Amino acid sequence: MIGLPSLKSYGTSRKAIAIALLASTFLVLPPRFSFAADEGQVSVIAVPAERKPISKAMEFVGRIDAPEKVVIRARVKGVLEGVLFREGDTVQTGAPLYRIEKSLFDADVQQAEGTLERTQAELALATIQRQRAEELLKRNAGTAVAFDQAVAQEAQAKAATVSAAASLDTAKINLGYTDITAPITGRIGMTAVSKGNLVGPETGELTSIVSQDPMYVTFPVSQRDITAAQKAGKTSDPKSIKLRIRFSDGTLYDQIGQISFLDVSVDRSTDTLIVRGNIANPGRSLVDGQLVKVELEAGAPEERVVVPQSALIADQQGVYVFIVEDGKAAVRRLKTEGNSGANSVVSSGLEGGELVITDGFQSLRPGVAVRPSPAPALNTGG
Repeated sequence: MIGLPSLKSYGTSRKAIAIALLASTFLVLPPRFSFAADEGQVSVIAVPAERKPISKAMEFVGRIDAPEKVVIRARVKGVLEGVLFREGDTVQTGAPLYRIEKSLFDADVQQAEGTLERTQAELALATIQRQRAEELLKRNAGTAVAFDQAVAQEAQAKAATVSAAASLDTAKINLGYTDITAPITGRIGMTAVSKGNLVGPETGELTSIVSQDPMYVTFPVSQRDITAAQKAGKTSDPKSIKLRIRFSDGTLYDQIGQISFLDVSVDRSTDTLIVRGNIANPGRSLVDGQLVKVELEAGAPEERVVVPQSALIADQQGVYVFIVEDGKAAVRRLKTEGNSGANSVVSSGLEGGELVITDGFQSLRPGVAVRPSPAPALNTGG
């Protein structure tokens, strides 16, 4: 008779069976890829430190000004019959902008024409009477008093004719003012009045026009900076110094300007000189009144190491970056000398070619293994 296994031996058997099944499962499953090499690596974005020709430049804050600005006002009083432009458009010289009701001004012209014709007729009669009085005086049939009176009447008629002609000219000029046209070519602003309103000289500004290309950029410069720029550029003529414009977002304007004017006196309160430059604006990127950064080129470009500004880290000891060295993060202390667009110019600390970490360094420590990836390409559209 075969006896039943004890409870202890039964439990041991179940454990052995489970271990055997687990072992067989690992033998059946396909092998997994080992990630032992990636354990502890930190993913980062890195770009090479580049060597580029960089021009030494002095930077100032400037403002864009349109060379031509015109405020449009009504020169005669009347009801506005039409606004003949679209706000924000570019208008050409002579383009119609506003039209004022003409009927009263037409009537003034006709009245002045009638007055002129009457005075011309009176002048013709006065001339005939003066000639007749002169003939009678020569034949001793008339008196000197009558001749003098005829001469005076002719002179009065001439004066009245001149006055009437001037009144006619004035009436025609006022009639012409009912058509308000653009005095310059440029971009037109918002209209302050609409059709049906009564306008006149007391109404004030109706709209304004500013020229678009080229544009001025004005900025204050100390006399010391002007002298330094002249020495660096090896020129005694400040107007030969080139300038570039950088927008508030750091992007560089694609046109190069030139200094065109230096003020005749220094501001005593700031010890600065107002400088003005001319710069082309073919794409209408520059807007009147816009605040920009102005960079004056000072000397020939020199090769410098540049790194993205996003890679710079500051602490109490100064500025540093993380670089990838033998697959690990390493620290390089830097000295910088200004910016060039989105990059910082490095004077010492890097030689160029080092892989500089620009993103993902927030939790890095020197010696930590890293897995660098290149920066994603910018989508420029198109």
